[in-house]
Amino acid sequence: MIHEYDVVVIGGGIAGLYTALTASENAKVAVISKVHVTRSHSVAAQGGIAASLGNEEEDHWEWHMYDTVKGSDFLADQHAVEVLAQEAPNAIYTLEHMGVPFSRNAQGKIEQRRFGGHTRNFGEAPIKRACYASDRTGRAIMDTLYDRCLQKGVVFHNEVFIQHLLFALNSCCGAAGYDLATTEPQVFHAKAVVLATGGCGKIYKTTSNGFASTGDGFALALDALLSLEDMEFVQFHPTGIYGLGILISEAARAEGGVLRNGLGERFMERYAPTLKDLAPRDIVSRAVLNEIGEGKGVEGKDYVYLDLRELGRERLNQKLPEITSLIKTYLGIDPSETQVPVAPTCHYMMGGIPTDAEGHVLADKSGTVLPGLYAAGECACVSVHGANRLGCNSLIDLVVFGRRTGLSIFNEIKARLVHPLPVQAESLVLDKINSLLESHGTERTAGLREALQCLMTEECSVFRNGKTLEDALGQVHQLKKRLLNVGLTNKSRVFNYELQEALELGNMLRVAEVIVYSALQRQESRGAHFRSDYPQRNDEEWLKHTFVNETPTGLKETYKPVAAGRFAPEKRRY
Repeated sequence: MIHEYDVVVIGGGIAGLYTALTASENAKVAVISKVHVTRSHSVAAQGGIAASLGNEEEDHWEWHMYDTVKGSDFLADQHAVEVLAQEAPNAIYTLEHMGVPFSRNAQGKIEQRRFGGHTRNFGEAPIKRACYASDRTGRAIMDTLYDRCLQKGVVFHNEVFIQHLLFALNSCCGAAGYDLATTEPQVFHAKAVVLATGGCGKIYKTTSNGFASTGDGFALALDALLSLEDMEFVQFHPTGIYGLGILISEAARAEGGVLRNGLGERFMERYAPTLKDLAPRDIVSRAVLNEIGEGKGVEGKDYVYLDLRELGRERLNQKLPEITSLIKTYLGIDPSETQVPVAPTCHYMMGGIPTDAEGHVLADKSGTVLPGLYAAGECACVSVHGANRLGCNSLIDLVVFGRRTGLSIFNEIKARLVHPLPVQAESLVLDKINSLLESHGTERTAGLREALQCLMTEECSVFRNGKTLEDALGQVHQLKKRLLNVGLTNKSRVFNYELQEALELGNMLRVAEVIVYSALQRQESRGAHFRSDYPQRNDEEWLKHTFVNETPTGLKETYKPVAAGRFAPEKRRY
């Protein structure tokens, strides 16, 4: 089936919905989602969205910009960070006017709280910058945007899995995938295509990401012979529920929770004397694992405690109701009475598909725009997060750059020609599906996926070194070869989730290979990328972005200098 639209947005999270909403003012827009849109992973965002409103104490966008650049370990492009920090306050007020039910302070203003890495007066002390809606901020924003999109006539194609981007005359003219319910090919013809597919946390064994976060957008970009930027920088959130990875937001520490080791010590005072438990996530994650490595985990095990007892039951229920509910549901304990076992969990990709600040996908490191193709959200790399993202900067990234991407399309769509679809669009999808359904291979998707997740967790997570990365790269290559012999036990064409998982695994393996390869090349430690064999940051040689693309002879890397600005690199002290 062929669908005709002006704009097709692949991915139904906050970035995708905001882009669709903005572009719908003068275009016919469709959102395509692998899951029902309201179950997109953006709804899992808990703690808040960063903006220098100054509702609780004095704040300025320049302070926010400094914190973001410093938190990125100076790998962020400063012109993009300036856009983010400057536009953040108006973005919050726009959301408020749309109907997002932000929590309020005693003066009736949007309430703000502290979050990791955010400071006043260029690092002097913590500041309250995170706007929030209880601890359901992502859900509040998502529901509001979804309602607005329905009001504007945006069309939703739920449970459609996109497999290919379509091109004509060197311009993106659509996308092709299949309906999960029927396995029927679905082709979308459009003047503009937006990738807003989120991250790839499921390549790790323990992650805060939803099951749909399998790196599909990254793989689509690789298929289109595009590079991926800075993929070595994978953020691990320090407080995932032990053994499950379900996130306990930084909001818990912002409200007064503290981390304690097995000796009962508040150990973050040693690692970050000023910000303590609200230091940037890379620093806190390494601190947790250092404590565990020194035998100071709880009862010698590989976790520490998050102590929320001083908050009390009433405050927990008021400020952190969802987190309290998750802890009770999955651990069977009351956080007002019992400490919570936590450990780092894979959380966010700082790298992604290279874009400019208007959402245009860039075809090369020189900044050549690929006509008709845009990207926004976690799958995009406008490079505001650099080597490490600060808490609450993800949601403001989605909102600011989702809107800017939508405005680009709004301004450019009428002048863009409609290019014809490739003749073989449907057969591209059918051939891939049929080859899997008809295969008699002996490998099974679940076993290969588990092997990949264990490999990435053991050899390419918070701590890395050259020897284990080389070994991991070889093992990923072997898993890719084994995938060629995968067979399905379920041959049905109706909601065949084994088929879906096999296709997702192909994407996961390709993205994992790029992550490991990029990490192996970067011979320094910066932000979330820590090499035990190169433990120091090396600005002379490595203050640059990594670009990796697939070639017939394997992965190839190139580099591009970081866009400098008003803040020169300095040692990160917290």
